[in-house]
This record gives sequence, structure tokens and C-alpha cells, in this order.
Amino acid sequence: MKTAVYPGSFDPITLGHLDVVRRAASLFDHVVVAVARREEKHPLFSWEERIELAGAAAAGIDNVTVEGFDCLLVDYVRKKQACAVVRGMRAVMDFDYEFQMALTNRKLAPEVETVFFLPSEKYFYLSASLLRELAAKGGELRCFAPEPVLAALRRKFPSASVGRRP
Repeated sequence: MKTAVYPGSFDPITLGHLDVVRRAASLFDHVVVAVARREEKHPLFSWEERIELAGAAAAGIDNVTVEGFDCLLVDYVRKKQACAVVRGMRAVMDFDYEFQMALTNRKLAPEVETVFFLPSEKYFYLSASLLRELAAKGGELRCFAPEPVLAALRRKFPSASVGRRP
């Protein structure tokens, strides 16, 4: 069975992330969406909330599970007996960081491949940080986030019209 790990902060998970999850799920037998703790990034949502939101968003995809991890990625990938790390690549701005991380992971775990997925063009510009900014300012989010995330953002920003129909 070929397992891939899709790591990220997912603060919160977006439709762009889910696009990558679906693409990976069509190529691998099992995909683990691995939510990194990453407290140094001062996330909007707690680690537990991010795991729960990612799980709710990916619930309809049969060969996908969601877990949290708080260790070196290559150690987690080995623990899951995965053959690949899945990464989304939106644009040139992602390339330098992703390239550096892929080469570092290859040095630490040469048996693990990094596979890059381009999201659908409708999500090419989308990021969790953009989603958080739009939510804080009351922007319309239905075309950017799954319903469980919209509900969670409404709770975080009750005065904003996050994802509400006019």
C-alpha cells in the first residue's frame, strides 16, 4: 500500500488544500493529512481545532485520514511508513522554500520522495493567511473554505459577515 503524508499548519484548511488532498488521494492508496503543531507561528486556531477542522473538511474522502504531529517531518513519515511527502505549489513564491525543504528531507530520508501538486487554477492564489485576513475584515469566504471552517471563522470573528449570504 502506497501512503503519502501531506503536512501543513492548515490554519485553517482551505478549498485549495482540499484540492491537493483529492489529487493526492487519486494517486496514492492512503493519504495522511498531517497537521503540524507549529505554535511558533501563533496560529489563529489551536492545534486540536486545526486537526478537527481538517478532519471535518476531508471526511468525505475515503482513503484520507487526518492526524496531528509534533516531531521532525521525516520521522513522522517513517513512522507512517509513507513513501512520499505531498506538497502544494502555488507559484514561484512557494518554490524557494519548498525546494529547500524537499532537498533537506531527501538528505535526511533519501527513501522518501517529495511530490508537488499544482492546485486548480481557481485556488492558485489562495492561502490560509489570505483566508484569515479576509475573515478578520468580514469578507465573503464561501468560495475559499469548506463549511466547517466557515462556521469556525464565524465563531472567531462574530462581528464579521464571514461566509454569510447577503
